[in-house]
Amino acid sequence: MKKLGLFAAGVLFGTAGIKLLGSKDAKKVYAHTTAAALRAKEGVMKTVTAVREGAEDVYADAKAINECRAEAEAAAVVEDASAEESKAE
Repeated sequence: MKKLGLFAAGVLFGTAGIKLLGSKDAKKVYAHTTAAALRAKEGVMKTVTAVREGAEDVYADAKAINECRAEAEAAAVVEDASAEESKAE
């Protein structure tokens, strides 16, 4: 009898819970919670975009530095070769 009473209480509690979760008030809470989550997502996406743009700028600067360095090294090699040819003559 005790098990049957517990089962009936569980069914009653579950049914009341489903009705409570499906009520207009609960739907309003869900809507407000979802709206807050969407606002948070927008904020995160703005931050991600700003970080991404900053990273692209850093990457472009790094590429330019490496290109200048490679040009300087190539010019130094050419100067060294020219100097050696002048000494050989």
